Amino acid sequence: MKKFFDIDSPIYKLMTTIMNFAVLNICWLLGSLLIITIGPASVAACDVGLKMVDNEEGYIFRQFWKAFKSNLKQGIPLGIITFAAFYAVYLDFQIVNALENPSIFLIMGGILSGAIFVTGLIYAYPLTARYENTLPKIIKNSFRISTKYFIRTLLLIICLVVEILAFMWNETMIFIAVIIGPASIVLTICAFAKPIFKKLEKAEKSGE
Repeated sequence: MKKFFDIDSPIYKLMTTIMNFAVLNICWLLGSLLIITIGPASVAACDVGLKMVDNEEGYIFRQFWKAFKSNLKQGIPLGIITFAAFYAVYLDFQIVNALENPSIFLIMGGILSGAIFVTGLIYAYPLTARYENTLPKIIKNSFRISTKYFIRTLLLIICLVVEILAFMWNETMIFIAVIIGPASIVLTICAFAKPIFKKLEKAEKSGE
């Protein structure tokens, strides 16, 4: 029984991971209470998430709020841009659904706009968490990474869609989503982003 709960046992590590997910999720929910601070909360979650990918996290609560405070200026406009972008796509498809014979150009415009917004924003939050840069350059770099690592980004999007659909499956999954949902999405993005960041940093150091 002692070995069962030893710090090196798989059970202990699993319980620790679940606890870390829950703590990060609570931090994100608290940080997002004002709605306008969803951006800084998401950047702070990515700051912790990038460390969790390599088991480098320390005190998650303390790390989150430190990153939250330092990213308020950058995170708030990033959150507003994200909301505005996806709301614009949402409105486009609402118009399509309302029309009896919607134009193919309207449909394709919505799909294309959505693709551009996703590629420009999917890595923006971990990029903001890891590097100091202007917001336009962060969005530009997110777009460049998405296109350069297209297959990996496509797999990331598929994983995120599967996660979201799974969390919406039934009432039990919705309850689980409240506990660890946002943290799971953040960790998924960070798990895909961190190896890319390391590869780009290595290439930059070698002068490629």
